[in-house]
Amino acid sequence: MNRPLPMILVFLTVIALVATGSHYFLWTRLVRATSLEAPWRTIATSLLIAGAVILPASLIVHQLVDAPWSRALSFVGYVWMGLAFFLLIGLGAADLLHLGDRFLASFRSLEPDPQRRLFLARTFGGGVTAFTAIAGASALRSALQEARLVDVAVPLKLLPKSLNGLTIVQISDLHVGPTIRRDVVEALVARVNALKPDLVVLTGDLVDGSVAALGPEMRAFRHLQSRYGTFFVTGNHEYYSGVDSWLAWWREQGVTVLRNERVVIGEGADVIEIAGVDDWQAGRFGNGHGHDMAKAMANRDPNRAVILLAHQPKSIAEAAEHGVALQLSGHTHGGQLWPFSWLVGLQQPYIAGLAKHLETWIYVSRGTGYWGPPMRLGAPSELTRIVLHTA
Repeated sequence: MNRPLPMILVFLTVIALVATGSHYFLWTRLVRATSLEAPWRTIATSLLIAGAVILPASLIVHQLVDAPWSRALSFVGYVWMGLAFFLLIGLGAADLLHLGDRFLASFRSLEPDPQRRLFLARTFGGGVTAFTAIAGASALRSALQEARLVDVAVPLKLLPKSLNGLTIVQISDLHVGPTIRRDVVEALVARVNALKPDLVVLTGDLVDGSVAALGPEMRAFRHLQSRYGTFFVTGNHEYYSGVDSWLAWWREQGVTVLRNERVVIGEGADVIEIAGVDDWQAGRFGNGHGHDMAKAMANRDPNRAVILLAHQPKSIAEAAEHGVALQLSGHTHGGQLWPFSWLVGLQQPYIAGLAKHLETWIYVSRGTGYWGPPMRLGAPSELTRIVLHTA
């Protein structure tokens, strides 16, 4: 995994503790509290034990082995991760309702009723299990289908009239790895080329794995076609996957890597600039990496519109200070699994879609793939086509 041994041990310990604790909670609510009888008690307990084992095993094995059987294990483990998430959220909400019922009973000086408690536990447990089955099936179907094409029109004051209608196709957060492979990449590249864009931008988190493991799976990216080329910036997951090797790999595919820098698009005086910054968290990885907006915007012409590629939406505050016309980001997945989007909103200023921050537009992609569970609920994946217009 290219990590020091102490980090590996900490990682394994945390995964084991989280898996054990969360599955014990599920067992207490779904088995013990409901007083399941044989054989259902044995079946449910066995399934939860299997889930507690397969979830961390799938996370660990795919870091060590890249083979069909390990990818199948990862798929099963990640699906269970999504289902367990829905169960935990549902049972947590049910516990709050149960506490409310107990409070009302104590307020009215009613004696505890074991039969009522059992009835509520079985009602809540059955309801949450049914919700998980329905939500999980819907989320699985949403994630595994082709990413929808989202069209976005953005007016820019400094856009030259000759570039009116400039088309940008954005790919973000594809997360090629144990469950997203070559067939998805090849189909995606074919779709992008069919759109005949003026330029293609890759706004980070394209991979979850090393160049050695995933380079062959990603080879179709070298066939991307557009008028002005393809531009890439790092996301946080590139830094977990051997970032310097990936930067070299992207350059070998003919992709322009933007690291706190700008390039000019257009001809003569009718131009705009495309800028890109390292991921917001890149500085902690050292070796010259780090988010540096000032460097990316140094000596810029204020009469030129700048399109900024920044993986995380939180770059928007600095972008607005520097007069960026439009920021294109990803990272959030739109929350990916409702109600996780509520937590994402605590960490990022924008979650999905088009918004305006002071005088700067920002578009946040929900992501073209998914991370972890092959599931999306309330946040469908997207391939984004941005069309620029003169304001």
